[in-house]
Amino acid sequence: MGLDDIREKIRIAELQSNRSQGSVNLIAVSKLQPYEKIEKALLAGHRGFGENRVQEAYQKWPAWKENFPNIVLHLLGPLQTNKVKDALALFDVVHSLDREKLARVFSENTQKLGRCPEIFVQVNTGEENQKAGISPTKVDDFVKECKQTYALNIVGLMCIPPINEEPALHFSLLRKLAQRNGLKRLSMGMSSDFVSAITFGSTDVRVGSAIFGQRT
Repeated sequence: MGLDDIREKIRIAELQSNRSQGSVNLIAVSKLQPYEKIEKALLAGHRGFGENRVQEAYQKWPAWKENFPNIVLHLLGPLQTNKVKDALALFDVVHSLDREKLARVFSENTQKLGRCPEIFVQVNTGEENQKAGISPTKVDDFVKECKQTYALNIVGLMCIPPINEEPALHFSLLRKLAQRNGLKRLSMGMSSDFVSAITFGSTDVRVGSAIFGQRT
């Protein structure tokens, strides 16, 4: 499909949802993608990218961050506590805060570094055993704890709907949870369902294969 096609689909979805143009942030998911495809997107002016692993991101993004101004790098995958310091040094936004211990380690390290990324709390809207994320029933208390106890910059909620369920149900639930907690950003929607996510208020869509093609 390609970057221009995705941008146009987002623009149309914004119009159809009566949202202002540019209200949706496109995160190009670059994990496991060839360097030349990522650089092509950079040369086309795109600046928002998402990676799943800290180690993989360090292999390619420090040099690009030096050569291309205003890159915003998003950590989308699960994060181990022993990787928090490295993640904070490279990533601008984290989408996968999912437990109290991780919040505590984030807080300790942000105080040492003097900078805190924008953070999304990951919600396990399908309550799947194999998937990371806070249970919907615990989101209110967890967001409050992250803000008040750990002074983290919580900007929104993130979810990955179950693959065998209608994603709109999960997008609707995430929107309600965010509204209840005064959070304005929603990280939801991927290559197959980002248009639907936009109609439910997504502010950050995570699109990989539809931009770059299938991963090798």
